[in-house]
Amino acid sequence: NKFNIPVKRLPNPNPNHHHSFKPVASSEVLIGAFSELFSKFKAYETNLSNKRLTYQQKLPEIEKTLSLVNHLKTKRDEGETITTQYNLCDTVYAKAQLDSSGTVNLWLGANVMLEYTYEEALAYLTEKEVAAKEEYIQVTEDLAFTRNQSITAEVNMSRIYNWDVKNRRDAKA
Repeated sequence: NKFNIPVKRLPNPNPNHHHSFKPVASSEVLIGAFSELFSKFKAYETNLSNKRLTYQQKLPEIEKTLSLVNHLKTKRDEGETITTQYNLCDTVYAKAQLDSSGTVNLWLGANVMLEYTYEEALAYLTEKEVAAKEEYIQVTEDLAFTRNQSITAEVNMSRIYNWDVKNRRDAKA
């Protein structure tokens, strides 16, 4: 996986599993180790969920911008004048006619705005859309993997606890 998230598998129920550690591990130590791992998985999960949400918000914005630049290019190619209303403040709108200069300014973030021709803007936005979709798919896969690993760690803790309870009962008997 992309983030090198540790892989944990469900062990076969083995009564001597704790003897495989040097020195022999107590159930408390094993549960503590899995608890720490579980916490890491939850942190990964939170991080990936936030990234996924960011992409869910970013993709429609990119698609809307692509659509708008396509619309501007089509109108320019047809020789039509574009009239639009824009927001001056919360309650005041004004009409404006856009020139057909063939360029748009794209906000790139970090206080950076660049002017592109329609063709350059379409190429740039298409590239960004493809990259964002790929990242979204990757983050979704990593999130599913992390959730699975989180559940596995939780089940392992439960198995160790149950094994310890059984051993203590057997020791008393």
